[in-house]
Amino acid sequence: MHDLSYFRDHLDVFADMAKKRNISLDLDAFRALDKERRELITTNEHRKAQRNKASEEIARLKKEKQSADALIADMKQVSEQIKQSDERIAGLDTTQRELLLNIPNVPHSSVPAGTSAADNVEVRRWGAPPKFDFTPKPHWDVGEGTGILDLPAATKITGARFAVYKGWGARLERALANFFLDVHTREHGYTEILPPFLVNTASLMGAGQLPKFAADLFKVENSDFWLTPTSEVELHNLYRDETIPEEKLPIHVTAWTACFRSEAGAAGKDTRGILRQHQFQKVELFKFTHPEKSYEEHEALVRNAETILQKLGLHYRTILLCTGDMGFASAKTYDLEVWLPSSNEFREISSCSNCEAFQARRAGIRFKPKGAGKSDFVHTLNGSGLAVGRTWIAVVENYQQADGSIVIPEVLRPYMGIDRIPAAE
Repeated sequence: MHDLSYFRDHLDVFADMAKKRNISLDLDAFRALDKERRELITTNEHRKAQRNKASEEIARLKKEKQSADALIADMKQVSEQIKQSDERIAGLDTTQRELLLNIPNVPHSSVPAGTSAADNVEVRRWGAPPKFDFTPKPHWDVGEGTGILDLPAATKITGARFAVYKGWGARLERALANFFLDVHTREHGYTEILPPFLVNTASLMGAGQLPKFAADLFKVENSDFWLTPTSEVELHNLYRDETIPEEKLPIHVTAWTACFRSEAGAAGKDTRGILRQHQFQKVELFKFTHPEKSYEEHEALVRNAETILQKLGLHYRTILLCTGDMGFASAKTYDLEVWLPSSNEFREISSCSNCEAFQARRAGIRFKPKGAGKSDFVHTLNGSGLAVGRTWIAVVENYQQADGSIVIPEVLRPYMGIDRIPAAE
């Protein structure tokens, strides 16, 4: 969310932002609304001052046994005007806040301009695609062939876009999550959090998921609870409406959760397999940082996520998203895309963003400088470290063998207890 005074005084900045993000922004409507609101406030303040002065005059007249009826009648009309104006101002305040809540973050100056994913910029690439002496199969064929993935069972139990992992498939999912958490806590210095998987409306508003992305979320009927779309929401709200002492920054936290998304805008996309699910598991990385250090911390966060892929020996590339492909709350985002041999392409496995003060302002998260300095909003950063299901896909596809078995990456073998998932007999 943007500061109202800054927004009002820098409409040219937001007009440029809208152009770069390829979105429509009705700034004329804001100007008209803001003008009416400010004029009403000024007029009402004059009316209230007039009423206060008249109250003193009425008291004086009554004390001197003089009639104050005419003045009292006039002030009844003034009070009614004040009431009506206050109601109108409250309505304009609500409209103005809703408008600001739906305006995305301003991209950082280092973000390339563009209108779609085609304009994203590849920053670096690691590893190389595996070489096969056979035609690699998609993960759903490999998973079903080894008996570790049962999509028909998930459809029967719940519906489309859900998965049932079986045997070594379930073990692989758990092994990946444990491996991610161990690396991030032991090597990268994150504190592990296990949060609730249900979140309230205030938490989603604070993280920037509401009101814009309501259609992508699952709401629990007759309650203020929603299924979490990402543990970014829970981690961000750990310090909602709090002021953090400067010496405690940066704060690095990580969490494994199930995540739930309706995929409302993804009808017909990736309908085979488990690439795009209503429920998936993810290990999230989150940072609360000093504004002066946030871009340094952003680069480190991306490297933390990349480390996981390197340890697993998975070929990937790092992409800097352009202005037209960035997320709503982000000022700068890198995507990590892992190689999937069955489709001969890279697919997103992590998105790492610096939101600057955008989320912190919505959620009232400040830091207090040492000494007598004025408190300011922290910067928040988030990224997948990694999406567990998509890493499961990458391992199954990249390490599949001609006989249908799946070799386990060396770093996962202590978690799995085997070095190979056997082919179906």
